[in-house]
Amino acid sequence: MADLHFELVSPERLVRSGPVHMVVVPGTDGDFGVLAGHAPMMSTIRPGEIAIYASAGAAPERIHVEGGFAEVSEKGLTILAEKLEPVTTH
Repeated sequence: MADLHFELVSPERLVRSGPVHMVVVPGTDGDFGVLAGHAPMMSTIRPGEIAIYASAGAAPERIHVEGGFAEVSEKGLTILAEKLEPVTTH
């Protein structure tokens, strides 16, 4: 399966841009996963964690988000986040 093009944007800067396997987004109506070829859609984001999977079976990178918007298009997934912070594991 082809990679998904993913962009994560905060108010300050472009945080991440590049190919990933899958992203799980905390949508207002529930979490949803986005893979390459996903149907176009838009969703608001509730406070929670975005899980970014670099490859199939990889452990996810988690980033806490405080609201924003997610747009899936033929170009990939773009998340415009109101506020971001890396999730640290102890």
